Amino acid sequence: MLAARIGGCVSLGQGVPSFETPAHITEAVCQALRDEPASGKYSLQPGMRPLRQAIAESLQREKGILADPDSEIAVTVGAMEGLLTAILALVERGDEVILPAPTYASYIEQVLLAGGKPVFVALRTADWSLDVDAVEKAITNKTRLVIVCNPSNPTGVVFADDDIRRLAECVSKHGIYLISDETYDYLTYESPVPISPASLPGMSEHVISVFSFSKKYAMTGWRVGYITAPRMLMDGMMKVHDVAAICAPAPSQYAALAALTGSTEPIRQMREALNARRKLCYRRLDTLTGVFDYVAPRGAFYILARYGFTDAPSRETAVRLLNEARVITIPGGSFGPGGEGHLRLSYGGTEEEIEAAFDRIDAWLKQT
Repeated sequence: MLAARIGGCVSLGQGVPSFETPAHITEAVCQALRDEPASGKYSLQPGMRPLRQAIAESLQREKGILADPDSEIAVTVGAMEGLLTAILALVERGDEVILPAPTYASYIEQVLLAGGKPVFVALRTADWSLDVDAVEKAITNKTRLVIVCNPSNPTGVVFADDDIRRLAECVSKHGIYLISDETYDYLTYESPVPISPASLPGMSEHVISVFSFSKKYAMTGWRVGYITAPRMLMDGMMKVHDVAAICAPAPSQYAALAALTGSTEPIRQMREALNARRKLCYRRLDTLTGVFDYVAPRGAFYILARYGFTDAPSRETAVRLLNEARVITIPGGSFGPGGEGHLRLSYGGTEEEIEAAFDRIDAWLKQT
């Protein structure tokens, strides 16, 4: 809102890739709107059966996750509604939810909305890796959930598979649940796609997995994602989903089906473009010696950079950059403990936008 009032800003802020939705997806929706009478009506509450079947096949083929399309998969209004559905169904007032931090800001707000208590466990600051021992020490008789985003928003880290295995064992041992947010699962640069905890032996009853079409297929505005969960949990989650949304938009579900069953070439092209933008950010940050320090991200499209040009809080710093340099960044304090003193920089924009943003930051720093 503030950026809109100021005008003329360049964004390193919002997590929106610059790419257009692939043509084969939009064409499939246009055809469905013309030819399918159901395309403008409610779908079944958990989503269209052909889409859920396609999701089940994709999960088994790509991740080794076995999920019943009729009882363990639901299509949601983006990953955000999937997350909120799970949290509202599982968290009662006073329950504790462990968030390895810095963490995605909306997890914090959704836990608070459910009446729960966020419990922050610090990531290792040297490389933003998971500290599973610290997570286990934070578990109490009030702990209900642990939530991780892998690859991570806001740090861009890809958590080690061994740490995810240890976290899964910890969750299972203590009889609690793990929400695995895999929105950026396809987007890794120097490592394979990270392991999905729901694919591990004995973990299917303890894991809710959350996925999105938004970033992978450049479909942020279509608002469609999906969740998997054991049937005993999904039944309760669908009650929340029903009163919150009834179902995901039918045209968006046709788009999601086309995305899953169509060419993967646009995904490859977007990953290559984002990797080039990541390296561009490195080059620009590295020229600002003593101004920014960062852990090189291996996934997603974010860098959580520590700034050294001021001792001011991150919100104040981000507002100054917005007002004085006309550059949008996200204050690291939004992401919980460990994020303060940092700014989240997104390289989802074009190379031209990234260059312009750093040019403005460079000029602003020379004037301050």
